[in-house]
Amino acid sequence: MRDCVENMRFLFVVGTRPEAIKLAPLILEIAHHSHVTTICSGQHRSLAQEPLKWFGIEPDDEIIFRSELRTLATLTGALLAPMERMIQKHKPDIIVAQGDTTTALVTALTSFYLRIPFAHVEAGLRTGDFHAPFPEEFNRVVASRVAHWHFCPTKRAVANLHAEGIASSGVFLVGNTGIDSLRLTLDRIDIAASCHRRRILLTAHRRENQGHRMEDICRAVREIVHEFKDVEFVVPVHPAPTVRCTYEQLLRGHDRINLLPPLQYQCFVSEMAQCHLILTDSGGIQEEAPYLKKPVLVLRDVTDRPETIDLGVAQLVGTEPARVVGAVRELLVNPTTYSKMASGGSPYGDGYAARRIASKLGVVKGAARGIREKLEHC
Repeated sequence: MRDCVENMRFLFVVGTRPEAIKLAPLILEIAHHSHVTTICSGQHRSLAQEPLKWFGIEPDDEIIFRSELRTLATLTGALLAPMERMIQKHKPDIIVAQGDTTTALVTALTSFYLRIPFAHVEAGLRTGDFHAPFPEEFNRVVASRVAHWHFCPTKRAVANLHAEGIASSGVFLVGNTGIDSLRLTLDRIDIAASCHRRRILLTAHRRENQGHRMEDICRAVREIVHEFKDVEFVVPVHPAPTVRCTYEQLLRGHDRINLLPPLQYQCFVSEMAQCHLILTDSGGIQEEAPYLKKPVLVLRDVTDRPETIDLGVAQLVGTEPARVVGAVRELLVNPTTYSKMASGGSPYGDGYAARRIASKLGVVKGAARGIREKLEHC
C-alpha cells in the first residue's frame, strides 16, 4: 500500500465533534503512508478540536467566520467561498469528509465545483425522509451524488446506495470508524467503578427535537427520577442556546439530575461505559452503545441507524413522555428485557474500519489521477 499512496495528498475536512471523532482514526492511518492535511471548517470550533487533540492530531488550517452565522443558509453560504480558497491553497489529490453535516455538504459541493475527487466516510445512511433527520438526510444524498468513493458502515448502507444507482465499483463495506475511536479510547482510559445508583446518560440536541419535543423529554426525565429513587441522570448539555435554556429551565436544581457542560471525548466514553442505559437522539451514540453493551432508547421517530433496532439493542421511543417513561421503566424493572438489549451485539464493525478504508484508498492512486484529469477536461 505504501508505494501506491506515498506521493498522494489527502485533505481531511473536520467540522463538528462527531466528525472529528470519526475521522481521527482514518487521519492517523492514512498519515502512515501519505501526506495528510487536516482543516477545521469552524462549524464547531473548540468542540471539534478537542477530540482531535485527544488523538494527537493538530489541525493544519482553519476557516474562521462570524459566530452569529448559525442558520443553515447563512452557515452554508459562509463556508462555500472559504472552503474553495482552502482547497486551492492545499492542492489535494483527494478530499475526505464524513457524515451528514453542513461541513460535509459544503465540502462535497466544493470538491465537485473544483473537480477534485471526493471520498465520503459513513456513506449510505438513509431514512427516506428529507425532514428526519433534518437537514442531515438531504446532506447525505447530495454527498452521495458527487462522491467517487463511498465508505459504508453496514450492508444496509451499501444497499441504499445501490438502490439509488450508485456504481458498485465505488461502494465499499468497511464498518464505522466511530467504533475505531471507541476501541482506541477504551484502551487508554480507566473506567471508574459505578456508584450505588443506576445511572442514565441523556443526550438530546437535534434540531428537530428542539422546542416542545425537548420539553417533553425533560418532563419524562422528571417523572423517571420521581418514580425510581435509585436512579440518577447525567446530562452533558449541548451549548446551543435553545437546548441549554430548555434543560436549565426544566431540569436544574434536582439532586439526581446532573447537568454538565460538554464532556471531553474520553470522559464521555467513560460515562457511557459506567452508565446503566442511555437515552439519546445522537446517531453516533446509537452506534457506540451496542459495542459497550448498553441498552439505548432513541429519542426520535425514525432513525438512520436501523440496524440497532433490527438487532434489538436499541428501541425507537420518540419524545412523548408516557412512551419514554414506559420504555425506561421496562428496562429498570425487567432484568430479562435489559439483558436482551445489552447482549445483542454491535452491527457497526470491529473497530478496524480505518484500516480497511486506507487499504481501499491505497489502490486508487491511478484512478484518482485519472478522475482528476477527466474532471478537469469536462
